[in-house]
Amino acid sequence: MKYETVNLEEKTVVGLAARTSNTSPEMGAAIGGLWQDFYGKGIYPSIPHKKSEKALGIYTDYAGAQNNEYTVLVACEVEESKQAELPAGTVLHKIPAGPYAKFTVKGHVQKAVAEFWQELWNMDLPRAYTSDFEEYQNGDMEQAEIHIYIALKP
Repeated sequence: MKYETVNLEEKTVVGLAARTSNTSPEMGAAIGGLWQDFYGKGIYPSIPHKKSEKALGIYTDYAGAQNNEYTVLVACEVEESKQAELPAGTVLHKIPAGPYAKFTVKGHVQKAVAEFWQELWNMDLPRAYTSDFEEYQNGDMEQAEIHIYIALKP
């Protein structure tokens, strides 16, 4: 898979979070439930001071390698200086600054993202396992464009 290395500034995000693992039989339901709640329960429009309309899927707080637990968030980037009170049930999270491998994925949202992660696990990247994230460029489920950032060791 092709990627470019980019250096990102720290990002402040607000959204919903859950703890899961790649081996959990509930992983899909946990992640899907966060997306459903984020939009279906009106969380997304209730978050003030968004920096853009893009939604983020974030994987962070890894307990270790591929099959261990991590925290998944569904969120949007916000202006840090204006976050006084968070909407009920949401959390504030910081995506650390640093080098990331940036991939561009296109196609049906669920299929394209699932195929990406399957391929990523077979790549030999110097991963930092701090915060990896998907940035959804449009709301088209069938013809989505997703930028995926994988944190790299400095």
